[in-house]
Amino acid sequence: MEVSLLVSLITILISSFFLQPTALQIPQEPIGLAGPAILRPSSSAASSNPATRSVLQTPPLAPALFVIGDSSVDCGTNNFLPTLARADRLPYGRDFDTHRPTGRFSNGRIPVDYLALRLGLPFVPSHLGQSGSVEDMIHGVNYASAGAGIIFTSGSELGQRISLTQQIQQFTDTHQKFMLSMGEQDAADLISSSVFYISIGINDYIHYYLRNVSDVRNLYLPWAFNQFLASIMRQQIKNLYNLNVRKMVVMGLPPIGCAPHYLWQYKSSSGECIEEINNMVMELNFVMRYTIEQLGRKLRYSSIIFCDVFEGSMDILKNHERYGFNVTADACCGLGKYRGWIMCLAPEMACGNASNHIWWDQFHPTDAVNEILAENIWNSLHTKMCFPMNLKEMITKKRA
Repeated sequence: MEVSLLVSLITILISSFFLQPTALQIPQEPIGLAGPAILRPSSSAASSNPATRSVLQTPPLAPALFVIGDSSVDCGTNNFLPTLARADRLPYGRDFDTHRPTGRFSNGRIPVDYLALRLGLPFVPSHLGQSGSVEDMIHGVNYASAGAGIIFTSGSELGQRISLTQQIQQFTDTHQKFMLSMGEQDAADLISSSVFYISIGINDYIHYYLRNVSDVRNLYLPWAFNQFLASIMRQQIKNLYNLNVRKMVVMGLPPIGCAPHYLWQYKSSSGECIEEINNMVMELNFVMRYTIEQLGRKLRYSSIIFCDVFEGSMDILKNHERYGFNVTADACCGLGKYRGWIMCLAPEMACGNASNHIWWDQFHPTDAVNEILAENIWNSLHTKMCFPMNLKEMITKKRA
């Protein structure tokens, strides 16, 4: 039974790679969300049902939210690309507001969805999923692309993806449209008051360093590789600063050594995380935090915070019962031990209730975990993981 299912799933996977990009009509906002809103769902299930939530109309705390990154924050970019890295079919999105797949690599919402609502903004559309008009982009744009990395070639074996450099070029194009539409000063004011969320780097390990592409592990020890990644990020943040970006949230990497795929690949006996991988991640986060602190002092009038997703995620793993999770190693959707061998391809591969799982698929957390991490980014509700301040403090500070 499992063999026949596996054959059919592989057939689906191969055929999806050759799908031509199409202008899919995928909703980017929650049903019933008219204008800015702030909500506090009581649970992951409740947050997915517009009928059960309380919507409070408030003035936005920032004019727009712009997102740069990878599958952790992709909200539909890869739906339009010929790639294996797609989340355009169920069970992805089954617990989202629309109960339909949107391209988000989750059963429901991703962290920037929760943060957009905290800021009083609607969910921002993917860059390839909107018309390109200023009206569509005025509250922000999500440029994130699954498979993308800090290094241009990271994730290339998956197919087409939009790298960090390309995403910043896309934002440059958006910035130019704003200037032509509203004038240089108004565009500068809009951008400098908006929040930029950057979450990228995991694919530089998953699809580059750990796979030893171009013999990179023999050329670079982890410390040197991390310094290399940080140097690229430093320059790209400067590039954004030169485009009038002043408020940035830079995310560190999560504990991918605890991801079901690596538990399967490294043959973890009883769900213990792979320390070798996590040590590399912690080292990169250390280097990135130091880099962000330096840039914060150097770039005048900037407010840049670094959020250590590793710390926030490990707090959830260590205190899983307090957070309501009783499945910490197995993914909700996948095949093989820890459901980490074959990626999530069909509804039959998914568990019935994702809310008690930490991992949704091989590499991505569930909606419930995304909500907790977003709360930490916003106001350090559960644990402090953002430095030197959280997002709410950054917004308040600049508005005072």
